[in-house]
Amino acid sequence: MTIIDNKAVETLFTAARTHNVWKEQDVSEEKLRELYHLLHFGPTSMNCQPLRVLFLKSQEAKERLKPALLPGNQDKTMKAPVVALLGYDTAFPEHLPRMFSHNKDAKSLFEGKTDFINTTAFRNSSIQGGYFILAARAVGLNAGPMSGFNNAAVDEEFFPDGQVKSNFLCNLGYGDASALFPRQERFEFDEVCQVL
Repeated sequence: MTIIDNKAVETLFTAARTHNVWKEQDVSEEKLRELYHLLHFGPTSMNCQPLRVLFLKSQEAKERLKPALLPGNQDKTMKAPVVALLGYDTAFPEHLPRMFSHNKDAKSLFEGKTDFINTTAFRNSSIQGGYFILAARAVGLNAGPMSGFNNAAVDEEFFPDGQVKSNFLCNLGYGDASALFPRQERFEFDEVCQVL
């Protein structure tokens, strides 16, 4: 038995779909703030919270992104009301004295350990990215997460100082359900899971 009601389960999981075609309906900054408010409660290791998000709303901002997109992702992205560029901050250890305040030495665990920093930042921003999609659905938006872009080009254009690096993109808006493809297969439990 699930703890949340069936409507919530449908909204977040069973009826939710990845959208590629968007209605011409604005997404307000207030809605984006509501989305972030929900996602920021999601867990990260040592509460490191490395996710950084650029919400590209203007056509000018989206045009800056366009050259980095694979051709198959350009049209749907240019037409999305918002394109969220989800990245990870490699300077997250600087914030640990505040964010992981019960362990004042947490920052020192990362000193001089570039690989550890990058792995931790990427992993935890990916976890936060999952919460980002769920939060978008919870506030009534549809999401179209994707890779299919040149990370180096995106980083050069949007994160030129090298501190933040791109993880993935997520188009946001109010999707046109009539343009959805049939839902694709999912693996069953016994195909991909083991209980040891």
